[in-house]
Amino acid sequence: MGNKETRKIAKEQRLLEKAEREKKFNRAKTWQLAIYPLFGLGHNAFMFLMTLVSYYAAGIVGLGTVIASIVITGSRIFDGITDPIIGMIVDKTKGKYGKVRPVAAVGYITMTVSTLLLYFTNHLVPDGFGLIYFIILYAIFIIGYTLSGVAAYIGNNILTNDPQQRPVFGGLGMIYTMLFYAIASIYLSMYLTGKYGGFSNVGLFKEMTIFTIIFAGIAYGLAITAIWSKDRKEYFGSGENSDKIKVKDLWPILKGNRPLQMFIVAMATDKLSMQISGNQIPKLMLFGIVMGNYAMLGVTQGISMIPNILILFFGIRYAIKFGSKRAYVVATWGCLITYGLLFLLLWLGDPTQIRMDNMGFMTIAFLVLFLVGGAIRYITSGLVQPMLADVIDYNTYKTNQYAPGIISSVYSFIDKAVSSLQQTFVGLLLALIGFKTAFPDVNTPYSESIFWMTMFLEFGVLAIAWIASLIAMKFYELDKDRMVEIQEVINSRKQEIKNIEVQQSSATN
Repeated sequence: MGNKETRKIAKEQRLLEKAEREKKFNRAKTWQLAIYPLFGLGHNAFMFLMTLVSYYAAGIVGLGTVIASIVITGSRIFDGITDPIIGMIVDKTKGKYGKVRPVAAVGYITMTVSTLLLYFTNHLVPDGFGLIYFIILYAIFIIGYTLSGVAAYIGNNILTNDPQQRPVFGGLGMIYTMLFYAIASIYLSMYLTGKYGGFSNVGLFKEMTIFTIIFAGIAYGLAITAIWSKDRKEYFGSGENSDKIKVKDLWPILKGNRPLQMFIVAMATDKLSMQISGNQIPKLMLFGIVMGNYAMLGVTQGISMIPNILILFFGIRYAIKFGSKRAYVVATWGCLITYGLLFLLLWLGDPTQIRMDNMGFMTIAFLVLFLVGGAIRYITSGLVQPMLADVIDYNTYKTNQYAPGIISSVYSFIDKAVSSLQQTFVGLLLALIGFKTAFPDVNTPYSESIFWMTMFLEFGVLAIAWIASLIAMKFYELDKDRMVEIQEVINSRKQEIKNIEVQQSSATN
């Protein structure tokens, strides 16, 4: 048998397998899988913008570091409280425009208006009202951000229920977000900080806000287009009883869903650690003070794109073959190993030797570990959305209730309650080593206390979270085979509902 005939047979086999999966699962078209993850790009663009809000609140508005950190933490708690309320409202919505599209549009508009007012006018408000004005605008932003998040979670669930496709949109979402963060970090560290002389000029925040609104608006528009044909009732789980869910049902849903519990433990600890590590202040401390070369942050972000994409594609293919759970566990171990070696390198070596004009052992080793570890970390983050979609389907399987808004908001509530600690955590720890009125900047001199605090914020909290995640995954049952079983049961229920509707229609006629 020749190679040409062998390839022909293999192609026919793939087509047969695809046709069979089309019958068993609600599958997305290739262009939908590629375009819809841009939703997360727009969502995370606003998140990146708000990582700068502590600098704006403390340095431009004049609230002080501790007060600014406490207000941001309180706002994040409010963010978590709004999640169940909005999730329940969305679950009860059965409008002709679906669930995802209107909620996404309102969320984007709300975030746009609130960030424009925040960064363009808060510093103009009289001193006596600056804090109140800041809290109000931040709270409005949170409502928009919550709407956006709930819409994204629901869209991820209804786009496809094929266990082979879900890792694809999760991985692509992280690739898009990684590309944005690389672009935004370069734009911020190599352009805006130079143009405006650091974070003490309000022009930096204004320009970053306009950049974010335009960038995110394009992403939201494309994502809404991709989900348009799927945002209909026939794709909403088994379609039963979601409008009957009450506030009192939130605790039973959490209590009776072990996969959701374990997912929350793993992802909430991961997110808290990554927000602390990804906060602009620890990043400035690592690159600007410990290494003495803040521009290196933009360089590493720029050159990280190719290895990140390559490793992410490998992670996606691994998850397609072996399932999201197994890929998450393997990637978490990879993170622990690479970041552990990175810490040892910075501790035992001389970080000031790490620069692009000195390509010795320290620079090469740092770049390899930083790039590989960062890429693997994106794999774990890219599996959050597919695994949450699985958890939503598990709840439908267990309770026969399709409640993506409620499930995602229960997760989001706990996730935000935990991750809301990040800014206060950073602020209080830095206050302990002397930074009570202003955060460290590129002109802050190096000290041992700064080094060890940077190591803890950048690596220590990550290691603790990854260990907690690995323990949680021991009790998380939703591997690839289990999800196939669950989808078969849900699909059979849908068919039964259709048959009943047809019989009732025939009887009426």
